[in-house]
Amino acid sequence: MIAIIDYDAGNIMSVTKAFEYLGEKPVLTRDKETLLKADKVILPGVGSFGVAMDNLNKYDLVPVIREIYESGKPLLGICLGLQLLFEGSEESFGVPGLGFLPGVIRHFPESDMKIPHMGWNSLKLSGDGRLFKGLSDEEYVYFVHTYYLDSANRDIVKATSDYILEFDASIEKGNLFACQFHPEKSGRTGLKILKNFIDL
Repeated sequence: MIAIIDYDAGNIMSVTKAFEYLGEKPVLTRDKETLLKADKVILPGVGSFGVAMDNLNKYDLVPVIREIYESGKPLLGICLGLQLLFEGSEESFGVPGLGFLPGVIRHFPESDMKIPHMGWNSLKLSGDGRLFKGLSDEEYVYFVHTYYLDSANRDIVKATSDYILEFDASIEKGNLFACQFHPEKSGRTGLKILKNFIDL
């Protein structure tokens, strides 16, 4: 069973429909016992880092997510869900993230290019990311973000992309996976990524 964490985070319906299209029956929940019984868990997210952390704390989900991570079951963060796994964000100074991984979420620097970064962009793969099994370098996926990951640990970065600067687009460490882009909105490539997660 795949559980999607419900904390008023935005992109929940599109994530749910993508897994349903792949033949799964995902459960949208914030119930602790249901989340801990799940085989795999999704941490979605669209919006503000600070508001998201406030909601996770309001629903007492931070210790639950930590327990899921420490249990070894696959946990996938999507978009803001990726950012929350790290230490903090320039969007919400002083608000600690979940802190599972070292690194900071940074604002794109000022440039002639539009911010937020919105639309299709290619990925550069490291070659050993389990989410990208069967996919080639330069696959295109869909992004919507103003802030990007600057991971302190380069070994966990499995895909990067280039917009204004080269930034970290996907990470993997043990049972922890995350994408800055939206696989649920990324067509065939995104469905393949989600299928790879299902098949872990």
